[in-house]
Amino acid sequence: MLFKRENYQIKSNSIGFYQNLEHLDGIGISAVPANLYKDKKRDEVVIFYFRKGATHATVYTQSNIKSENIKWNLNNSKDKIYALLVNTRNANAFTGKEGYKSINNIASLLADSLSKKQSLDEEEPKKIRIKNLLFASTGTIGESFPEKKIADSIPNLVNSIKYVQNKYVWMKAAMGILTTDTKPKLSMEECKIAGTPIKIYGVAKGSGMIHPDMATTLGFVFTDAKINGNILKKLLKKNIQNTFNAISCDGDTSTNDMVSLFSTGYAKNKEIKSYKDKTLNEFEKSLNSVLKNLAKSVAADGEGASKFVDIKVEKSKNENDAKKICFSIANSPLVKTAISGEDPNWGRIIMAIGKAKVKINLNKLNLFIGPHKIIENGKLSNNYNESDVAEYMKSIEIKITVQIGTGKKEFEVFTMDLTKKYIEINSDYRS
Repeated sequence: MLFKRENYQIKSNSIGFYQNLEHLDGIGISAVPANLYKDKKRDEVVIFYFRKGATHATVYTQSNIKSENIKWNLNNSKDKIYALLVNTRNANAFTGKEGYKSINNIASLLADSLSKKQSLDEEEPKKIRIKNLLFASTGTIGESFPEKKIADSIPNLVNSIKYVQNKYVWMKAAMGILTTDTKPKLSMEECKIAGTPIKIYGVAKGSGMIHPDMATTLGFVFTDAKINGNILKKLLKKNIQNTFNAISCDGDTSTNDMVSLFSTGYAKNKEIKSYKDKTLNEFEKSLNSVLKNLAKSVAADGEGASKFVDIKVEKSKNENDAKKICFSIANSPLVKTAISGEDPNWGRIIMAIGKAKVKINLNKLNLFIGPHKIIENGKLSNNYNESDVAEYMKSIEIKITVQIGTGKKEFEVFTMDLTKKYIEINSDYRS
């Protein structure tokens, strides 16, 4: 099977095969067009609606330049959220007071519309206020925010909310938040909390401007578990580190990065009073799996990518040292272009290890490309055969393992190769 990005084809890999997300109690979903793309007829505005409200946790970009929707969220959102509205095509970043005002105006309109829906659909309707809403935007930075077009789409968006989901509804939502992505990103896990069945569903987008700084892209995870916001924050902060904060496509961090975790509480599991409650162990493991699957899907779908690259540093004094070397390799244009060209130029990996400025034990340094040992105890392995490694480099998924011999800690990062198509996509991005 081939995935196609315009006239450019990349071979299928095992990352991102679609799971059949089905129904999750307490959430309604809708995705509609808003005429944001000039020459494309597609869904561009998506809403995730929590009819009884949801507890939540969100991590945002640490960039010093944040989009107006993120500023709005930080200033306004409450612990209980009734809706998340996502738009594509326009990032609403570097739009100043007008961009912020646009979000506030849309929030007022959306709050009124959802309050009316509450009065029609609920036995005990709630008055939804703007502080019960969250917003996410993705797309071009610096263009005027299309407030009117998005506002005009709100009636259709709210009227089209589906309370019962199936794989089509989830796929439609995942498609509606994409920009230069070639395919949607979805993941799911099922687990138990103290014997109560729990669902965890997630969608994400991201293809370029991907580098960790407390989120990395747009990701939205939903569960029917009953967990309060404080515990959700601790869970997300911990599990973001080796998932969305462990991927890189091009070394650039967006103004709009945002990952959120929502809990509808419909599963009615026993009350969780502490983050350290052992009944959360299975849930946390499943949450990490959903986050990691989404993050790996983002890396595999990097702009122009032809290969998915898994980089692991082992036997490190601490996790931070391992992480520095991982990203030094992952963000090296020379390493990434060699992988694209299927060139077993292991010297470039050695270069990237050295420039990370992390203490290593050269006499214990080992380097593997796939199953092939390249460096053994600081020297070229006696069994190294370049033709074998060259053949491995033709694989769709490339594994690089480094052992630096200073301890027992490790870290793993996911990235992609750097191709000519990456330049084409980004030089033509606004045309």
